[in-house]
Amino acid sequence: MSEIPEIVRLACEEKLGASVSASTALTGGDINEARLLVTDQGRFFLKMNDDPALAPVVFRKEAGGLEMLKKAGALRVPEVVAEGTVGEYGFLILEYIEPGAPSPVFWRYFGAGLADLHRSTASAFGLPEDNFIGSLEQKNTLAPDWPAFFVGSRLEPMVNMAYKSGRFELKDVLAFQQLYRKMAGLFPKEQPALIHGDLWNGNYLVDRQGAPVLIDPAVSYAHREMDLAMTRLFGGFPPEFYEAYHESYPLEAGWRERLPVGQLYYLLAHVNMFGGSYVQQCRAILKGIA
Repeated sequence: MSEIPEIVRLACEEKLGASVSASTALTGGDINEARLLVTDQGRFFLKMNDDPALAPVVFRKEAGGLEMLKKAGALRVPEVVAEGTVGEYGFLILEYIEPGAPSPVFWRYFGAGLADLHRSTASAFGLPEDNFIGSLEQKNTLAPDWPAFFVGSRLEPMVNMAYKSGRFELKDVLAFQQLYRKMAGLFPKEQPALIHGDLWNGNYLVDRQGAPVLIDPAVSYAHREMDLAMTRLFGGFPPEFYEAYHESYPLEAGWRERLPVGQLYYLLAHVNMFGGSYVQQCRAILKGIA
């Protein structure tokens, strides 16, 4: 059996009430180690992390995000089986999704399903507690309107982090401050929408029925165009996805032109995690807005 730490295996067996007979490493995890667990009660998906900054809390936050998405009932989400910490490790056990091939209506179903998810609303933007996007803390301080939330809990924290680390120069901070002053007129006023929060090609699966399954969320109640912005950042989803979304829950005119503004948050997260060309992408968007 491919080795997992003994204390993690024992903790999983206690949570599952089952004996782990095999553990296979799975690809795709940049931050956490992912495994397929084979037990006498079936197969399960395991994530674990021993980073002292993440292990104690990250999987509790992820489990909460998955439960919020599941409660919305719009798209399939893996069942949360258990989460916890043992020794230096945090771990999360999820339902194992048997992989399949996309059905002929996969993208239309996905687009309409995301629109249904975005109909889940709240009285304020944000969440009662912070969570994570990737390995970074994501601020969720409740705010009565989108500009206040987007600036205060999305852009400013990431810009300040990038400046303190030396990835941004003072000119970059000043350029973002100019954007903050314009924010009130950039997005149409809408009610807060429950969003996945990190919706790119790596954060969904295809199940045996050929339907989409949402994974690895960074949920909040935000402007729904944020999810669409992220889907277009790394290659984009096919046109039928956006057509089905718009048919189900029409977007305000100019949404395509607003996507780069929403993408700034996700690019900022990549600046802080990886640096490199993401700095130039942020500068290019800011220049275009100016």
